[in-house]
Parts: sequence; structure tokens; C-alpha cells
Amino acid sequence: MPQELVHERRGAGEPMVLIHGLGSRWQVWLPVLDAVAAHHEVIALDLPGFGASPPGGTPPTLDGLATAVEKFLARNGIQRAHLAGNSLGGGIALELGRRGAARSVTAFSPIGFWAVAGRHWSRAALTASRGLARRIPPRAAARLAASPAGRAAALSLFYGRTSGLDPQSVLADVAALAGAAYFDPVRRSLRDHLFTTNSELDAIPVTIAWGTRDVLLTYRTQSRRARALLPAARHVTLPGCGHLPFSDNPQLCAKLIIRTTE
Repeated sequence: MPQELVHERRGAGEPMVLIHGLGSRWQVWLPVLDAVAAHHEVIALDLPGFGASPPGGTPPTLDGLATAVEKFLARNGIQRAHLAGNSLGGGIALELGRRGAARSVTAFSPIGFWAVAGRHWSRAALTASRGLARRIPPRAAARLAASPAGRAAALSLFYGRTSGLDPQSVLADVAALAGAAYFDPVRRSLRDHLFTTNSELDAIPVTIAWGTRDVLLTYRTQSRRARALLPAARHVTLPGCGHLPFSDNPQLCAKLIIRTTE
């Protein structure tokens, strides 16, 4: 029986699919969900092996995850959707655009534009964060999440602004990172992944957005490579935003997603 991905569906109009990053879950899009749903039917999903979606038989690779999303959309009667993705999800959205399966792509800090040093850094940093999420006692995690200083110390790798984060959402995100069944195999599979373009992406609207405080997939070097490899895309800088920019500046992020589809 085909695997159904756990997802949240809101709004009406042309379908817009939101794809999270490595170790994350669909709820990372909550700060922008309702604003985008005012213009589109929004489907925010948990990738296989992440959030509440089981791995099923999906290969733990970028191609395998992209195919799982493509099949999920086909089962739901959606042939070509607008896509927005973050990090790994941005890489998946670009891959689906390469396949001709997207009407538009908005990619926030997508993977694949790193050099060797940047790839090693991001893998090591994410692995360390995953290790901390799995080892930290629940009471200590709750104290960190409740404290502005604790959130800043623990989450500055991901966010440009941590002071306004909801402590309960932080704890749920930490639990999702710790429990992601596909974290390790997908991380290993991305060891040699590099973005390569083709003409399909030149035929659709593509926006690449990078936060100036993204220290996981570093803004200055990786956004510069994205500009070189995707010269026909619209490249946007998100001032003061981190790797997960949606709570840093939800209005700007929602505006970018909607504008790309127009």
C-alpha cells in the first residue's frame, strides 16, 4: 500500500507544497502558514522518516525523498504544484523543479551550494545538534527553552532571532530532531551532493533566499554559488534572518513565497 505522508492542509487555490529540512517537521512553517494559505491551498508535509511520517520503503536519499513527495502529490491529484523548501527541503524542491514537476520553486538556504569545507561544517554542526537533542535530560531542555539566554545559546545555529521563540514549540522541535529515524542515513547520503542545474529550472519562476545570519549553510559563500549556478533565478537576501527564517521575519518569508507564484 502506498505510504501516505503526514501533512497539514489549509486554504484554497493553486496548490503550494512546503517541504522542511533535515531533522525538522512540517510545523517549522507555522509562522507563514496562514499568510500563504490566504492565497493558496497549502500542504505542509512531514518527509518520510521525519516528524510523524514513518520511513516506509523510501530510499533515504534526496532523490528518494523527492520521489516520495512526487508520488504523494500524484495520489492526491496534484500534478504540478508550487513548491517552497528549506535546506534539505529546498534541495528537494529544486530537484522536483528539475524534473518538471513544479510550477514554481522558492528555496530558503537550499543544500548543494557548499564547497568541501562548508559541507563538512554543516554535517558536523547538525550531527552535534542531533547528539545534544538526544542526550539532554527533559528538565534541562525545558529550562533552556524557557530562558531567552538558553534559547540563544542552544539555537543560534538555526535562528537569527531566538528571543521570540515559543518554548513549547522549541521542545517539540528538539524532540523531532532527536527522534528523526532518517536523520543519519539521509545525512550520510548527502555527503557528496552538489547542485547541478538544467533548463527546466530556467522555464519556471525560481526564488533563492538566504538569511544574512545563516551560519549553518553560510550566507556569503553559498548564496554566491547559488547566484552563479542559477543566474536566471531571483536571489533575495533576508536581513537578520538565520537558517530557519520563518519566525525571524514571517511577513517577508510569506511575501517571497506568494510573489514567486505570481
